[in-house]
Amino acid sequence: MGDWVKWLILGILSVLFGIFALGNAVAASIAVTLMTGVLLLLAGGMQVAVGLSEKGTGRKIASIALGVLMMLLGVSLTANPLQGLISLALVVTILLASSGVVRLGVAWAMRSTATFWPTLISGALTVLLAGYILANFAEASARLLGVLLGVELLFNGTMLIALALFVRRHRS
Repeated sequence: MGDWVKWLILGILSVLFGIFALGNAVAASIAVTLMTGVLLLLAGGMQVAVGLSEKGTGRKIASIALGVLMMLLGVSLTANPLQGLISLALVVTILLASSGVVRLGVAWAMRSTATFWPTLISGALTVLLAGYILANFAEASARLLGVLLGVELLFNGTMLIALALFVRRHRS
């Protein structure tokens, strides 16, 4: 099997999983929350293990404390995935709003360049999206992470399919 076929299969799977995530956005959101919790548990455990081997007392305490904090957050997300989902959705919404505001600031700094309008529009749309999510948070929060995952999987799959076709064309 050629390299391009592997990329093609991976791309098709990514698109299919993206469609599944969009069709089951709440289930995908819960899965994202649970996976985040598990990863925080693992990362926190490793952080504690590294902290135990630190030589300096201050570094040891800081490393262990951060590891325990990550583990507690991981336990919270896995034990209460619906509450965790809402918390993660709020964090994502705040990050969207923040990145939009930063883009607006960057656009203002670049107002005499050709990239002013695209940057301004990008920032404004991101801020508007965050505002829309906040205005409809009760309805949107349960689906937000699943929709973002689905869209990312669709874009990723489309890019991988394009890469596969590019590799096939240029290696033949």
